[in-house]
Order: sequence, then structure tokens, then C-alpha cells
Amino acid sequence: MKKALKITLSVLAWILLIFALLITVMVFTSDKNNGVPSLFGRMPLTVESGSMEPTFKKGDLIIAKEIDNINDLKEGDVISFWTNEIVDGEKVINTHRIVEVKDNNGTKSFVTKGDNNPQNDTSVVFQGDIIGKWTGTRMPVVGKVMKFLKTKTGFLVCILIPMAIFFLFELFKLIMVIMQMKQQPAKLTESDEEEIKKRAIEEYLAEQNKLKEQSGQSEEPQPQPDEQDSQTTATDDTSEQ
Repeated sequence: MKKALKITLSVLAWILLIFALLITVMVFTSDKNNGVPSLFGRMPLTVESGSMEPTFKKGDLIIAKEIDNINDLKEGDVISFWTNEIVDGEKVINTHRIVEVKDNNGTKSFVTKGDNNPQNDTSVVFQGDIIGKWTGTRMPVVGKVMKFLKTKTGFLVCILIPMAIFFLFELFKLIMVIMQMKQQPAKLTESDEEEIKKRAIEEYLAEQNKLKEQSGQSEEPQPQPDEQDSQTTATDDTSEQ
């Protein structure tokens, strides 16, 4: 049970870290892209109004992608673009559907309209105004979360603090592992155990061979003193004759 809990906490911690890193990357890329976050050519955008309902609603998060060729855009495509409207010192982004494509001596422009609006947009969209084309991905309510994360408070509460907790958690686990390693004797691996067994067997066999050699030497017949004396006497008698 404890092991499963540790694994679950570790997985959640890593998911949180990855999410925090992605948000961090998007926040920094948005500063370099006129306030539009970008990640691998994909741009998450928060829907600020209900002009495109029911396609997507205010507070939803939609994903737009960069356009490689302006000529690929056609009627029915949904595009995100800069408008002339300024709110709080920043230009407003609209995401509306193309209802007409105009071509003026090779220069294309687009007439757009919100699905929930009764009339077309008053301003024509030119190539330089276009941010990207909607991929069809929509995540309800997530846009509000992303908008909050872009604020200093949201970044601190949802990104920096969780990342700090994650690193402290990993540091705590490392310290616990080091303490356990110091308290417990080092465990032998299977290869180490096999090597010790092999050496023990070799030493045992060598000891047995040594004992056999010693016992063999002790069993060799030795000449008897009486027999040597009798042989000497017999030889003396013979020589006297």
C-alpha cells in the first residue's frame, strides 16, 4: 500500500512539473510573439466573447496553428487575427469564420463573421493580421485557467510554488534513500554470491586434495629395524664362509 502511494505521488509530481514547464515556456514565448503563446507551432488562445457560440464559448481554450501558405485558407475556415480594437493598452484578438475570400491583384484579404453575430465584421482581415487557423481543438473552461496563469499571482500560486514543492519532495526522497543505505549493510548481488560460492568450493576441493596427498604419503611401507639387522647378519655369515 505504501509503495503504491509513493508511486502515485511521484507520478503526480512529475505531471505537475511537466505542466508547469509547459506553462512557463508558453508564458515566455508569448512575450516574444506579441502576447500570443506558441509551442511547436501551436497557439493556445482564450475565447473572450460569445461571438462564435455554439462552436465554442467564452472561457474555452482553443488551439490555433501557424499558417504556412495564405492561399490554403478558404471559406468556412476559422481564423484568429488581430483587430484594430485596443483594450487595456493591448490589441484584441478575434477568432471568426471566413465567409468570403477576396483577391485584389494577387493580394488576398478575408471577410469574417462570428457564428453568433448577425452581420459580418466591419474590417477586412489581411495576411499580416492573421495569427493562425483554428485546428478544431476546444477545451471548455480551460481558457479561464490559462488566463489566470498568465497573471503574476497565477504564475506564483500555480507554477512556482508547486515546482518548489516538487523539488523539496524529491530532495526529501533522496535524503531518505541515503539514510537507509547507511543504516543497512550492503546487499550482495547475485553475481557476487555466485563468485563467493565458487571460491568456497574451490578452496574446499583444494583442502581435500591436500589431505589425500598427506594421507597417501603416511601409508607408504617403511623398512623394519629387525629385518635390516637380520639381513646384515646374514651377509656377514656368508662373507665368513
